[in-house]
Amino acid sequence: MMRRFDFSIPVLGAANTRSPLLLSKIPNELAASYTPDGARVLYDPSGENPEYAFTMAGPREMIFFKGKEVVAGIVHCGGLCPGMNNITRGLVRRLWYSYGVRKIFGLRYGLLGLTARSPAAPMPLDPAIIHDIHLLGGTILGSSRGPQPVAEMVDFLNRMGINILFMVGGDGTMHAALSIYEEVRRREAKIAIIGVPKTVDNDLLFTEKTFGFDTAVSIAAEAIRAAHVEAMGTINGFGLVHLMGRHSGFIAASATMASREANLVLVPEVPFTLQGDHGILQYLQKRLQTNGHAVMVVAEGAGQEHLPESKARDASGNLKLADIGVFLRDLIIREFHSTGLSMKYIDPSYIVRAAPANASDSIFCGQLADEAVHAAMAGKTGMVVGLWQGRFTYVPLTAVTTGRQVILPASTFWRNVLEATGQPYSFS
Repeated sequence: MMRRFDFSIPVLGAANTRSPLLLSKIPNELAASYTPDGARVLYDPSGENPEYAFTMAGPREMIFFKGKEVVAGIVHCGGLCPGMNNITRGLVRRLWYSYGVRKIFGLRYGLLGLTARSPAAPMPLDPAIIHDIHLLGGTILGSSRGPQPVAEMVDFLNRMGINILFMVGGDGTMHAALSIYEEVRRREAKIAIIGVPKTVDNDLLFTEKTFGFDTAVSIAAEAIRAAHVEAMGTINGFGLVHLMGRHSGFIAASATMASREANLVLVPEVPFTLQGDHGILQYLQKRLQTNGHAVMVVAEGAGQEHLPESKARDASGNLKLADIGVFLRDLIIREFHSTGLSMKYIDPSYIVRAAPANASDSIFCGQLADEAVHAAMAGKTGMVVGLWQGRFTYVPLTAVTTGRQVILPASTFWRNVLEATGQPYSFS
């Protein structure tokens, strides 16, 4: 049975100000039109549950905020990701040029920037400052991991007069955004809290894609191709590529399909055995005997059951994973030592994170930024911009934070991955 969520979007109050965008009021006219507040995107595309739907994103004819009264804040949280600067640029330009907002601040180094302990003062932003930042990797605002006291952050927003806060980040950031939203609501403050989905792992619920993912897959596919070239260039060559993906193996799986040159991919969602007739070592041995080379891809969260359990946690509270890439590298070298195996180990994780957005992500970042601004100006709050069935949507933070998006082993997507590698459906 499909679990039901409340997809309704909170609002700060009545939208009594006419939008300055001057769009058409007639849907499907030969001009861009406003999005009616009642427009929906079905959760289930079959149409069997027509009442179960997301609010469709888009500019509203009537809005809550007047541009001259807005003080906007932008904060980036978590690890670096391609497209962070693109998001900042898109937010600033849409606020400035479409709605006349003139007070925009970049809050420095993640949630720490919403406290008095911030190492840097808020950065005033305008179109001149952000003019060419989309050409750079990383973020001009800086980022950090870890929570901060919620009451202290809301106090900061009040002192700054910030009434729209854009929070750019992944699962941990959306949990923080939900906490801030709930504290703002408890105080009955008129502050819009808008999430922008950033995670290269593509693991946020209720959105088909997060920004940075396409760039990550493109670079990861190049790493797999390099591993294949190295493996082909020597006797018993073996290429092992270790990619990001703590809980969800979308990068590893998608890059494998893009390259079509890996013989085995391991992801967190699908357990595997090492030894025995159905283990990965036996499979790889047969591959080397038959073809003289092999390429394997592994996501960082895969196979943790084969490694010593760690109790350590990072600043965000995530359990620090043992290094499955190094473990498999050393194990395979030991097991195949007598064959004269030539191991080439590639881990492009930080190269992926630091890269500027590619063309696909650049387009996507601009669209996400636009929809986030339209939502905020209309007085929407407690939400994140999503993508569903190819349409941009508003998703409540209460729904996004209920779990993670993962690969379903029974899905067509995973079947496509297995067909790309030729590996068995199960290693158990």
